Amino acid sequence: MTESELYLPLSMELGWLSTKEAQQFVKYAIKQGLLIRKDEELTPSFPLEKVSIPLGFTPSKKLFKEQPYTEEEGVIERITFAISTHTHRNLKDVQEEIKKEQKEKNLLPEVAALYVARKHHVDITNWYTSIEQYIFQRK
Repeated sequence: MTESELYLPLSMELGWLSTKEAQQFVKYAIKQGLLIRKDEELTPSFPLEKVSIPLGFTPSKKLFKEQPYTEEEGVIERITFAISTHTHRNLKDVQEEIKKEQKEKNLLPEVAALYVARKHHVDITNWYTSIEQYIFQRK
């Protein structure tokens, strides 16, 4: 789906956000790695079938606050899923490749995930800042 196919329903149909806020929300979701842009299309970096939205749900404005990653697993999972989606490979195979590169090249797990993603031509620019913050916080 395109950006407008996502932000217009958030603002016009659901009335959750203004048009400008909905556009910012989409950009934020891309930056956080929740959505992956390929050409002009956006796809989620997570399995949609595992998400359930409660009846009467309305998003909070707190969504726009920058929050660095505190869990190594969350970011690695998202990168792994993005690689799997992009390459049409099994998640387990991608995880094994990341672990192999981590061991062979003596990399941090997050860096190994980025390396494998880049190797498979997955756009990794949305994860740089978050991973950098996480790595420097863990020292």
